[in-house]
Amino acid sequence: MASLLQFLLLILYLTHKSQALSFHLPNALVLPITKDVTTLQYVTRIHRGTPLVPINLVVDLGGPFIWTDCASTHVSSSSRLIPNRSIKCSRAKAHDFEIKSSLSSSQTCELFPENRVTRVSTRGDLVEDIVAVQSKAAGSISTVNDFLFSCGPTFLLHGLVGGTKGMLGLGRTRISLPSQISTALNTAQKFTVCLSSSDGIIAFGEGPNDSIFGTEISRSLMYTPLVTNPGDEYSIQDYFIGIKSIKINGKLLSLETSLGASKLSTIVAYTTMESTIYGTFIRAYVKAASSMNMIRVASVAPFGLCFNSKGIDSTHEGPKVPIIELVLQSETVMWRIFGRNSMVQVSKEVMCLGFLDGGLNPKASIVLGGYQLEDMLLQFEMGTSMLGFGQLLLKRQTTCSNFKLDSWAGE
Repeated sequence: MASLLQFLLLILYLTHKSQALSFHLPNALVLPITKDVTTLQYVTRIHRGTPLVPINLVVDLGGPFIWTDCASTHVSSSSRLIPNRSIKCSRAKAHDFEIKSSLSSSQTCELFPENRVTRVSTRGDLVEDIVAVQSKAAGSISTVNDFLFSCGPTFLLHGLVGGTKGMLGLGRTRISLPSQISTALNTAQKFTVCLSSSDGIIAFGEGPNDSIFGTEISRSLMYTPLVTNPGDEYSIQDYFIGIKSIKINGKLLSLETSLGASKLSTIVAYTTMESTIYGTFIRAYVKAASSMNMIRVASVAPFGLCFNSKGIDSTHEGPKVPIIELVLQSETVMWRIFGRNSMVQVSKEVMCLGFLDGGLNPKASIVLGGYQLEDMLLQFEMGTSMLGFGQLLLKRQTTCSNFKLDSWAGE
């Protein structure tokens, strides 16, 4: 009888514990993203410390971790330096780009935060503190204790949007924001990015697609493997996809150079291509544009190819211009770039192709820039090394700005 009673009490305890866990864990954590019209950088906001204070950070899709200018922000009573040669220090230094810091004789754990806009890096301390992110389900914020990030000096902010205090790294490391949220909340290692020319979001946690973007959109995603870039050990934290070929209006480009691994970036404003690839691409685009009676005009820096926008029809996908197709692992998996993501309106009468010459021998032959990623749903599955991507949201008569946090008020 006693053993039966103990068994029943155990069942009640486990049931209560399970209910408590499911009640406290949100189904989606979200961060707002705003595009700065001057720098073309994407900015988000987190809350950090005790008391919790908002901090604006520049979003770096391939950044290894969060770094902030701790000297110019508030003093947090819950902030703590991480000792050198500790478990947390080893966790932070799990990648090659941190190997030089492991030689330090300092008593505190040292990282090397980098401003990946200006490509300047310097020494910084590894710190842990409380970080809070908004929860869609609860309509409030959810906190992550003992969150690891790096402090950096004030001069590292040069080149970033005014008022920002550092960079938010979403890269493939153990201490990036997605990894730490996944570990803290015991959720799948994935996050979803929806960039916009105005307001967008980043979503973390279990099932963010269905709950935020809707079942129809989330289930329409195609998937392609996330790959590495051979010979580029310093970009191991970045996200790369394999592009096998490029088509313009269905016609295959004849490329003498291998495309290799192509990087996705929120730091690069417009897509760049290795010079020989860019030359072939531009010639093919001019030919396709000419067949559509588009009139070429003088180039406007930094763009190399511009057109008279008069007479070009508008569609749900933006200006009616040649469609660019990036062929991924097979002919059935294509990333289509329509006018919304290919043409940049530089004046009332001129629009330019938003692809730039990346020079000879770049680390990545193609870097897909932020403009080409806007109004696209991108799901990064770090655990399975897959990227989910959908059609341009304009084809569904919506945009990433429709998912901004203000639209959740009162839910």
